[in-house]
Amino acid sequence: MEGVIGVLALQGDFREHKEALRRLGVEAKEVRKAKDLEGLKGLIVPGGESTTIGKLAREYGLEEAVRRRVEEGSLALFGTCAGAIWLAKEILGYPEQPRLGVLDVAVERNAFGRQVESFEEDLWVKGLEAPFHAVFIRAPLFVRLGAGVEVLAEYAGRPVFVRQGRVWASSFHPELTGDLRIHRNFLELAQEVAG
Repeated sequence: MEGVIGVLALQGDFREHKEALRRLGVEAKEVRKAKDLEGLKGLIVPGGESTTIGKLAREYGLEEAVRRRVEEGSLALFGTCAGAIWLAKEILGYPEQPRLGVLDVAVERNAFGRQVESFEEDLWVKGLEAPFHAVFIRAPLFVRLGAGVEVLAEYAGRPVFVRQGRVWASSFHPELTGDLRIHRNFLELAQEVAG
């Protein structure tokens, strides 16, 4: 499956996602320019700093290229933490922040607090038979969900992992654990993409 999955490598913890995929036998492609999307069936957008990711994606021509591929159904997409913010249609309090806007949600940045308030929690994730140990670092919260958005996991009764078709977003960082189940499920989703 070499070259089938990409990791947006503009900023943030893209190396950790690449390592998780490598442990699953996949050599992920680092994506920095629109041409890097060629041949990909899936793209992971890592955590980091959402404003920086958005500005760089726009500057390097990735914003429009990724949006087009997602809208035509030829790319599965998974955003974690800051990556989830970039995917959202609305970012509360930051109307001018660059975003992809392909996931019908409103997000609140840093909804669980600052860096020092980071935490870990076992979550029940739809499709997994045992809890997933999730790492939350300055995590966003999905505060409004569009009609086509499905909740895959909740923390304290609030959605922290959602999907809309082939677009996934999590408030937490699955790449910071040794548990590869979410990455494996995303690989399966990407394999279903035509092309």
